[in-house]
Amino acid sequence: MTADAVEAVEFGGALARLRRATGLPVAFGGLVESGRPQIRISELSGTTTAALRSLAVTSGNGLGGKAVALARPCAVPDYSRSRRISHEYDVPVAAEGIHAVLAVPVVVRRRVRGVLYGALRSAQPFGDRTLDAAMAVARDVEQALVVRDEARGLLAAARPEPAPAGRGAAWEQVREAHAALRALAPRIGDPEVRAELLAACGLLTAPPRAGGVTLAPRELDVLSWVAAGATNAAVAERLGIGAETVKGYLRSAMRKLGARTRGEAVTAARGAGLLP
Repeated sequence: MTADAVEAVEFGGALARLRRATGLPVAFGGLVESGRPQIRISELSGTTTAALRSLAVTSGNGLGGKAVALARPCAVPDYSRSRRISHEYDVPVAAEGIHAVLAVPVVVRRRVRGVLYGALRSAQPFGDRTLDAAMAVARDVEQALVVRDEARGLLAAARPEPAPAGRGAAWEQVREAHAALRALAPRIGDPEVRAELLAACGLLTAPPRAGGVTLAPRELDVLSWVAAGATNAAVAERLGIGAETVKGYLRSAMRKLGARTRGEAVTAARGAGLLP
C-alpha cells in the first residue's frame, strides 16, 4: 500500500469519528495532491450522492480552499449564500443538499496535508462544541500522520547502510529515532496505529533468536534510550517515569541479559536482535 493510500485510509476512519464526535450527518475530506495547490475529495461518509467525490478544490477557493490557504478551520452557516467564500463549487454542494459546512485543515509540520469537512442539511451556525470536536479529530489525524512519517523516515534511514559493526553517526541517529518512537507508542490512542508503529520499530532490529531473551516493553524502552546514550535522568524525563523506576527496569533487563554493566546489556540486546 502506498503512503497516499495509507493516508486516505486514515482520513476515511477520521470521517466516522468526526460524525460521532460532532453529531453531524455528513462528512467528507481528502488529501492535498502532491505538487499541486489543491485537495482532492476522496472520502465520503453520510452522503447521498456522488456529487462531491473526486472534486478538486483549489487552495483559496470555496470553504475548503480557504481553510488550506489560511491553515485554520473555517465554517459557514449557509454555503450557497455566504459572502465570505468564493462559489466555484456551489453546484456539487447543492446537488448533495448541504448548507452549513465546516472545514478543518490537517496540518503537519506547518504544511496542510488535507481537509476534513462536516456538514448539515439545514442552514444554521455551528456551536463551539461542534467546532472543538471537529478540531480534536483533525489533531488525532495529525498525530497519526506524524507517527507514520517518523516510522517511514526511520525505515528509510535504516535501509541504505546495514552497518554491521553498528557504528557511524547515521546509525546512531537511527537508534535515537528508534528509542523516541518506542517512547511515543504508549501515547498513541489508536491501537492499530500503535501496533503499526511498534512493528516498524521491530523491522530495524535483527531477527530475534529462537528461544532468546525476551524483555518487557518498558525494559526495552529504557534500554533503547540507554543505547542512544541517554543518562538515567534523561531516560526518566523522556519516558515520563521516575529515575528509580528507570534503574529498576535497567537492572531487570541486565539480569535477563546476563550483563554486568549498561554497555554489556546494550551489546547483548543487539546480539539478541532486540535493538538496532
